[in-house]
Amino acid sequence: MSISILDDEAVVVRTPEEFLAMPEEYREIAIRGMIVNTEGELSGGDDYIQVFLPLAPNAEERQVCAERAVEEYDHYKIGKAVLAGVGVDTSYMETQTLAERNLFAAQEFHTCTTWAERGIFSYIGEETAMVMISEFAQSSYKPWADAVRTIIQDEKVHIAHGARVCRGLAQTADGREELQQALDRLWPTFIRIFGSPRSERSRQAVRFGLRQTTNGQACDVWRAKVTPRIANLGLRLPE
Repeated sequence: MSISILDDEAVVVRTPEEFLAMPEEYREIAIRGMIVNTEGELSGGDDYIQVFLPLAPNAEERQVCAERAVEEYDHYKIGKAVLAGVGVDTSYMETQTLAERNLFAAQEFHTCTTWAERGIFSYIGEETAMVMISEFAQSSYKPWADAVRTIIQDEKVHIAHGARVCRGLAQTADGREELQQALDRLWPTFIRIFGSPRSERSRQAVRFGLRQTTNGQACDVWRAKVTPRIANLGLRLPE
């Protein structure tokens, strides 16, 4: 007999054993969210090594890219361990290329060709991950909440490095134009990361305490965070 979670119930799941005893609808939505995030962390490491490091203008910036990649791979391993606890093996991801993975975001993320796009990716784009990870840190599945809390500080550093790159470029008119072109090209991809604002899955995730906001609400939170940054750089918000 399968017993559903009632709409007015608070949900707390403390261990993998408790997780495996939860209704299928809870487990399916939780696993989907953890897989998407874990895959994104692995691809983030690949981005820093394969995409951004070759664009870096000097040894200092190459080192920064390498350091950020190490952190992203570590984040992947954290997610991998939590998923393994509930019987999900993500090892297959490690043999895939960026193009082969079933990525939640569009491939534009992984084809940056300018240093300005590297800056926008981190300063504006990685804030999408921060919005979601901050929600996961309050997840009703406690092992996942505890795991992602260790990731948040690293993600703040990633965003800060993107801010530094963007502020440096924004000092000149040519640099601001490069940033604007980067923002205009990547903006639709950032929006797509949040998924459909009409997603029933995201509403169920909120109901189960796996998230705090629906897709549309999370996108609004992100917009509110990045809009002042865009204005401060002297750029215009894409339509």
